[in-house]
Amino acid sequence: MDLCIERDLWERLAATDKKIVMYGMGNGADKILRACDEKGVTVCDFFASDGFVRGHLFHGKRVRTWGEIKETYGAENVTVLLSFGTSRPDVLETVDRIAAEAELYAPDVPAFGDGLFDRAFFETHRAELEETEALLADEESKRILANVVQYKLTGDIRFLKDAVSDPQTVMETLVCPGEIEAAADLGAYNGDTVRELLAHADGRVRTVYAMEPDARNFRKLQAYAEEERRAEVIPVNAGAWSEPTTLCFDASGNRNASFESNRSATLADRPVKLKTIQADTLDRVLGGRRVDYIKYDVEGSEREALLGSRETLRAYRPTLLVSLYHRNEDLFALPRMIRREFPQYKRLYLRRFAGIPAWDLNLYCK
Repeated sequence: MDLCIERDLWERLAATDKKIVMYGMGNGADKILRACDEKGVTVCDFFASDGFVRGHLFHGKRVRTWGEIKETYGAENVTVLLSFGTSRPDVLETVDRIAAEAELYAPDVPAFGDGLFDRAFFETHRAELEETEALLADEESKRILANVVQYKLTGDIRFLKDAVSDPQTVMETLVCPGEIEAAADLGAYNGDTVRELLAHADGRVRTVYAMEPDARNFRKLQAYAEEERRAEVIPVNAGAWSEPTTLCFDASGNRNASFESNRSATLADRPVKLKTIQADTLDRVLGGRRVDYIKYDVEGSEREALLGSRETLRAYRPTLLVSLYHRNEDLFALPRMIRREFPQYKRLYLRRFAGIPAWDLNLYCK
């Protein structure tokens, strides 16, 4: 991978004379603040979009508007750290307006796992990233990989804008819903991605096995399954894993609810609501039945879910969509693992949809 990064984002922030301010609050901001603390970077103020400023405090400071930040410091004298994720066009337009006035970065912090994708991490794993690049089937995939890596190292959102795929084209050329009769959705949430698949399938899809571990999400999934008439949606209240087991689960009910392997680390990271849930393999759920397409978006458990699909993948070679953005190492570890464990997948494609940060980054395996 022909990249030469002299300074990563954290090194740049540690060396700047500008005032560092954070745009946004919540879990993402907390993670970035911890990373700043580890890297010796001081955040001096916080602001939010105008509609979210209500005189409240965040980390002991009153949350301001962007106008107040500019009045206090001057836009030319601040570095803005974006601390939330979004794919909403109106919010992205607001981010662009601020970026046109001031230096702005969107620090990359992993949704799950430890550490940062900084220059040291990149140099340690450069060979694995280069091996992954060689596995990709087309130049579009390699271009997206290079831009995503550069974004992760620099926090520069311009690289994300150069790493965007058209969802309709991806659906038509890589998912190919017209060729799918049965599918499995691992991490089905409330049925949103099942709906998307069926909307493009023109009645071809007959059955979808939908696995979702969170109780609140599962109730919504069940309600949707009862109403759906285009195909039989079979909801399964279990997490996708490499073996049947009981796991500790973050049952906060949000889109990123996940399995937790370390209770103390999780509690240090954010407030959570923990409970135990059943996990199972897709192979056991299917019981030998064929599927033509599997989506793996299981919030950092993709490796285990893939291993729990061994028999299905080897018997039927369904098209795979595997999320690559939950952990730092996913970007290079999962493609290499798939090629090693399932060599029948000869063509691997990397695609990413619009948004900040580098979420919705998926590997399609054919």
